[in-house]
Amino acid sequence: MALSYKARRRWSLIILLIGLPAYIIIAVNIVALIDRPSLLVELLVYVGLGFVWMIPLKKVFLGIGQADPDAPERGDGEGGTR
Repeated sequence: MALSYKARRRWSLIILLIGLPAYIIIAVNIVALIDRPSLLVELLVYVGLGFVWMIPLKKVFLGIGQADPDAPERGDGEGGTR
């Protein structure tokens, strides 16, 4: 089931405002469970976790910054850009 453009925009906003901060808190707590690794290892873990959250959500964020492809074209001669 494919999500519409508006649904993807709504879900991306919810993910960024609620899901991402929750993921950051969980990631910091998981790293805190381990004895303090060296700074380089800790940095690599955070960078890795920073990319991991994007993989399953790639389809939600794809094309969100572009114009709505489902919207009717504007016929007022402005070219549809704002």
